[in-house]
Amino acid sequence: MVGKNENQSIDKQITESISAKVLKIIMDNITEGVLVTDETKRIIFVNPAFEYVTRYHFDEVVGKNPTILQSGMHDHRFYQSMWESIHQQGIWQGEIWNRKKDGEIYPEWLKIKAIKNEQGEITNYIGIFSDISEKKIIEDELKNKILTDTLTNVNNRYSYLVKMNSLLDSNTLNNKKMKVQHALIFIDLNRFKQVNDTLGHIIGDALLVEVANRLKNLVSEKDIIARHGGDEFIITLVNISHPRDAAHFAEKIIRKIEEPFFIDGHEIYMSTSIGISLYPIDGQTTDELIYCADKAMYYAKQKGANHFSFYFDELNMNKAKLLILDNEMRKGIDNKQFTLMYQPKVCLTTNQVMGLEALIRWENEKLGYVSPNEFIPYAEESGLIIPLSELIIDLVCNDISYLHQSGFPNLQISINISGLHFQQYNFLQSIQTILERNNISAKNLELEVTERTIMNNDADTIRKLVRLKQLGFKIAIDDFGTGYSSLSYLVRFPIDFLKIDKSFIQHITAFADKQAVVDAIIQMAHRLNLQVVAEGVESIQQCNLLKNMGCDYIQGYYFCKPKRIDDIIDFLKIWEIEHQGWM
Repeated sequence: MVGKNENQSIDKQITESISAKVLKIIMDNITEGVLVTDETKRIIFVNPAFEYVTRYHFDEVVGKNPTILQSGMHDHRFYQSMWESIHQQGIWQGEIWNRKKDGEIYPEWLKIKAIKNEQGEITNYIGIFSDISEKKIIEDELKNKILTDTLTNVNNRYSYLVKMNSLLDSNTLNNKKMKVQHALIFIDLNRFKQVNDTLGHIIGDALLVEVANRLKNLVSEKDIIARHGGDEFIITLVNISHPRDAAHFAEKIIRKIEEPFFIDGHEIYMSTSIGISLYPIDGQTTDELIYCADKAMYYAKQKGANHFSFYFDELNMNKAKLLILDNEMRKGIDNKQFTLMYQPKVCLTTNQVMGLEALIRWENEKLGYVSPNEFIPYAEESGLIIPLSELIIDLVCNDISYLHQSGFPNLQISINISGLHFQQYNFLQSIQTILERNNISAKNLELEVTERTIMNNDADTIRKLVRLKQLGFKIAIDDFGTGYSSLSYLVRFPIDFLKIDKSFIQHITAFADKQAVVDAIIQMAHRLNLQVVAEGVESIQQCNLLKNMGCDYIQGYYFCKPKRIDDIIDFLKIWEIEHQGWM
């Protein structure tokens, strides 16, 4: 039986034998760099892999301290902690950045072990390391793919959330909530889908890259920019001094995106809608700030292209009120509690009222008067817009019968058609059913759809529009100009009327550029055999100017505010008698 001491003696003999005969071969062939120092940390041995990686020869480092390899990227606390671990535990390992002979800084995985004699005294230190430069490159590439939007090379949504959460956490830890103010800018590109559909995804992607480049040129190094998804970008302005800084920045974005994009031979014009939320006023978490900025963006979009809006509390109804609104809307639709108001459209050549636009109104027992700007967006979001639209068509049919009985059989009533309703697979069938039930002809109705609704330009959209024309409906594009679609693009659709948005008419008598835009729209529309309706006319000066431009119809408060059916019939009777020669 072999004793313990004999085993240890045999192990020592084997080790000494290996050290003498094999150690040099091992040191010469392993890929890890090896460095050995004496107890005073003076280099006494390095292997060929060390020389290959560091580009130092043995005779250049022998007798020197390994500090000659330090990169300067670690402070004294790093090295203090490292040597404390070696002295207390006998070993340290980790990632470290060192410097080669030529000055190149590189990362390595280093393991340092203290060698002790039988008395427990340190006699040597051995460092074994691997150059992990390639590994770091791969890691950085993977990290970049995880944190960066691959198309635009800005932060992706995940990376943005990480950076924002870190920013807000640091504010909380430093107790600076009331001293620091950040602005979250939510940017949406208008009519981007049209670019994709008409010019293709390659051009669309190139456009997004150019937009991102323009935005990157506007931000500072401390700010955070990200692609939120699709055609939406988010920018956080870090530590602003006043909310007006965010407003000025939003104006810069609008002006920069307004500049034409030249991509693969195409000249493309874009517009934006921007929402702004402020930390900590509007929210103290990233999700809250994004939510508020998104709400503000949609509010800005309602005002037309190239607008921005700050978030305000009225944009976010509390949940209790939202529940009441939902319940009351459902009951209101079922019980036909909604009413219609009508506003006339006047022909500028004959001075006759040629049609009426139906406008929905709602007076509720619990909520009082509810603005269409409040209940229609909710109806769109909740899907209630579909039964609400069907109710509107039904109410209009009833009023058409009343108009016929009152001596006005030739007036066309225009109805705003929701994009969501239009996209329903049974849209055509549902509208035909309502007309048949009320014994009303399609020729008595004009359907108004927005640019956004038809910009999908898919086969289903064209099929529905063609079928509506075959049935006898007139088709109008509502709020033209707010979506910046081109007239040449609209010619592919079976359209009868173009309604110029009131934002173009409001200052038409004061600004020459507004006049030029409206005049160009009218002339081009006429070349495409489209008739033009100007909305929001409020003065005789606007009427005269539009008439001189050749506008076909006008609509607005100058003639008549929206009225109930009985009042509009009285208006029509008086108009026939007294207003034939108004110009």
